[in-house]
Amino acid sequence: MKCLVAILVCVVLAEGIVKIPLRKHKSMRQALREKGIELPYQDPALKYQPYVLAGSANMYINNYADTTYYGAISIGTPPQSFEVLFDTGSSNLWVDSVYCTTQACSESMPFTSFYLPYGAGSLYGVFGYDTVNVGGIVITNQEIGLSTNEPGQNFVVAQFDGILGLAYPSLAAGGETPVMDNMISLNLLNADIFAFYLSSGEQQGSELSFGGVDTNMYQGQIYWTPVTAETYWQIGVQGFQINGQETGWCSQGCQSIVDTGTSMLTAPSQFMASIMQAIGAQESQNGAYMVDCSQINNLPTLSFVLSGVTFPLPPSAYIIQQNQNGYEYCSVGITPTYLPSQNGQPLWIFGDVFLRVYYSVFDRANNRVGFATAA
Repeated sequence: MKCLVAILVCVVLAEGIVKIPLRKHKSMRQALREKGIELPYQDPALKYQPYVLAGSANMYINNYADTTYYGAISIGTPPQSFEVLFDTGSSNLWVDSVYCTTQACSESMPFTSFYLPYGAGSLYGVFGYDTVNVGGIVITNQEIGLSTNEPGQNFVVAQFDGILGLAYPSLAAGGETPVMDNMISLNLLNADIFAFYLSSGEQQGSELSFGGVDTNMYQGQIYWTPVTAETYWQIGVQGFQINGQETGWCSQGCQSIVDTGTSMLTAPSQFMASIMQAIGAQESQNGAYMVDCSQINNLPTLSFVLSGVTFPLPPSAYIIQQNQNGYEYCSVGITPTYLPSQNGQPLWIFGDVFLRVYYSVFDRANNRVGFATAA
């Protein structure tokens, strides 16, 4: 154990890196669908808009309707466990305090409030402080957003208790210092990086590591590309190919946000019709794009060019196969966004559809993102 008594912080470090198992659960959308409730689709990029108001912070909960990978952290003394989404697309830590019994959930502790609108209701909360343990890395006096109401059925069926944001501190609502930034400033990591391995299909074994990469989780080398805006983990895209043919859509530059809090691959809306035409997908009544499951192997490979390296996505990566009531159906894991990037260039979002294929490394020391073929 390494203790920094002067600043009241203790940490238990594993050899080299700290590994946090991520469990794959049923998504909020799927759980509601099984109850006969169809959650409307929302532009995934809405979560990137500046929703911070005086004394409040707004986040859009149904942007997380399709997320499925969660891991455990603990809060308080004695520790209470919470299943959270580790989200590279936001910066705050918040948990549902309805069942919270730690000191942080006391109403005497908040300094500001936040408001989280989502599909069929709203979530309100306050900020507090308590000890947070992430895989044995212990931070005392971590600022935490604490929801103060039960926001209805959508959240009841969710498999997670909160969100731990891993984006840059410039995005942190309410002036909160993100967990990763406390780890960095207190020198709690061997290296100021974290990395994700997300399993495919029904397989478990997903993992988040802090302080280094897990060489068992990828093959070949890591290819690096620089962060273009130190807000989200935003990178430049120089090309987009369909079956190896360059489209030219990013010839003047595109941007992409690498976001573990978005399940799909999100494409600029102006490209969606062409992509779906190339795939041969048909739009369903609820806004999803569907394909014939028997034709998956005949669909095109979609590729991105990042810093001169091509990253292909085969159809097995972007087609989602599901069974419901004995019926197999196949949807396209690509959704549109109608919002451009901050510099006006077309915006993509590399969500879980991309991140299941490529092990992703987030390097705060050098402000870069690395990708390697997942093991």
